[in-house]
This record gives sequence, structure tokens and C-alpha cells, in this order.
Amino acid sequence: MKLILPTEFFAVLSPQLPADVDVVWADADGNFNGSPIDAEVYFNWYYLKSSTLHNVLAAAPNLRWQQTPSAGVNHILTPVFLEREITLTNAAGVFAVPIAEFVMAYILSYVKLFPTLYTLQADRQWLRSADEPKLPIGEIENASLLIIGAGSIGQAIAQRASAFGMRVWGSRRHPDPLPYFEKIVGAEEWRSLLPDADYVVIAAPLTPETQGMFDEKALRAMRSTAYLINIARGAIVDEAALLRALHEDWIAGAALDTFCTEPLPPNSPFWSLSNVFVTPHCSGRSDREVQRTIDLFLDNLQRYRIGQPLRNIVNKALGY
Repeated sequence: MKLILPTEFFAVLSPQLPADVDVVWADADGNFNGSPIDAEVYFNWYYLKSSTLHNVLAAAPNLRWQQTPSAGVNHILTPVFLEREITLTNAAGVFAVPIAEFVMAYILSYVKLFPTLYTLQADRQWLRSADEPKLPIGEIENASLLIIGAGSIGQAIAQRASAFGMRVWGSRRHPDPLPYFEKIVGAEEWRSLLPDADYVVIAAPLTPETQGMFDEKALRAMRSTAYLINIARGAIVDEAALLRALHEDWIAGAALDTFCTEPLPPNSPFWSLSNVFVTPHCSGRSDREVQRTIDLFLDNLQRYRIGQPLRNIVNKALGY
């Protein structure tokens, strides 16, 4: 069996591969160190360019399965890919822990005024209890958290938020009860919960149905004291409407890890908004990420070799 594997994983992955597989290593541009013509399996690198994907598809007509180390697959489900009968599996679950921890960090940073406290430290300024109006530190116990997209990441967020005593609500395509959620609603019903949510986290996949769904209507439905967090994909949010909401104080603020254009251009107004926390699409990063990614691939490779169902098969029609 021949595999196409990313050069970037060579040092850590090659010692863990079965001895009887044939490997062609591919770089980020889709250049190979051998012939991939009879390869069945493709494990792509994190930052998969469409040109690289198309190079691989053209060079490997016998591909049967592709594993991607990303949770989102909108960049893979191109017309060229969909023409082929290739099983696609993603990295759902790999990023759940680090992203959930990041979401709690966003929330705690906001409610405990960490940016203000960092500034006070830099200025060597000590505010006393009598100065409390200048330092309105709050709590998150009993605060309401709406998670739009109660998949593996949403569920990991809910587990941690509930441990802090937050009231957690969620939405998903199939609104069956889930641990750590006070309530689960259908994929189209989350808007009804916006007026009562203190925090809103977007954790849904980017699909044709979710693109631009968090629009002006959604932003206007939120409380003026509510805080928005997006750790999913930038294109799920109407960025023009969000900028207006932040400028005009429709909502209190936002923590944004994803944007429509990445890297975020230096002239983007998001950089300079005082009520926005911008992070460079890093909420899923972790010192355990690579090994989790490889463990998932190796487990799926073993399943593929013995004919067992693969983990994390993507429904191409739904986009996740």
C-alpha cells in the first residue's frame, strides 16, 4: 500500500509507520520524492493550498482516502475534489481541548479585566477598593453562554463553562440532550436565545448554510452587554455588520480568532478597536496537537488496512 504523506511530518511520523507501507513524501506545493501514481492514501499538511490539492489529485488517480489535520474542510470540498470518489476524514476532536481552554481564557480575560490590569501594572498604578468604579471586575457564575455548534469543540467548551457555574445553551442539527448543556435547540433556533445570552460562541463549521449566518439581525438581537467569541471561521460572520455593532456598541465586545481574510490585513479596523481581542487563528494550537493529529491518522490507517470504519468521515453534502 502506498501513502502520500506531508514532508513536514517526516521526523515525527516516519518512525511510527507500519514497516510494510510504501511512502511518497509531498511538500507544501505538491512536489513528490517519488511516484504517487498508485497511492491510495493522502495525509495532507495543515496549510493545504488548493493548488497543492489539485496537484496531488492529478498525480494520484487511485486515491481512495484523504485524511486532513484540520477540522474544517470547506477548503477541500472543491469541485475538482468532489468529482472523485475519495473518502475524506477530518481532525474533529483533535482541537477540542485547546480551543475550549482558549474560549474560557477569552471569557475570563474579559470579565476579570486582564487587559486593564496589565496596563495598570505597566503604569505601576495601584487602584484601591475605593476606586472600584474604575475597575468593574465581574463574575461568570450563573452567566448564560450560548454555543452555536455543539459538536466536539462546543461540547468541550460546555464542560469547562459548566464547571465555572455558567448556564450553557447550545444549538446543533439534531437537538438531542447533551451533558453539560442546560438546553439544546435546533440549528435554526439559536437566534431565539440571543436576547438572553451573556456570551455567544460561534463553533459551527463553515458550510454554504452557515456562511454569513451571523448577520446584522443576529447582532442586533444580542444584549448591549453581551460578548461575542468566534473560534470557527470568519466567513460565518457578516464582518461589515460586526464592525458596525462594535463601533456603535450594539454589543459590549468580541474575541475574534478567525477572519474572512487571513492573515488579517494591517489596515483592518479590527486591530484598533478597543473592545476587540484579536488573536491570529491560534486557539487550536497546542504542544500536544501534532501527536494527537498523528495518533488519529495512524488509528485510521490501521482501520483502513483491515477494513474497519474510519473515524471522522466527512459528510460531503453537509460539509462537515
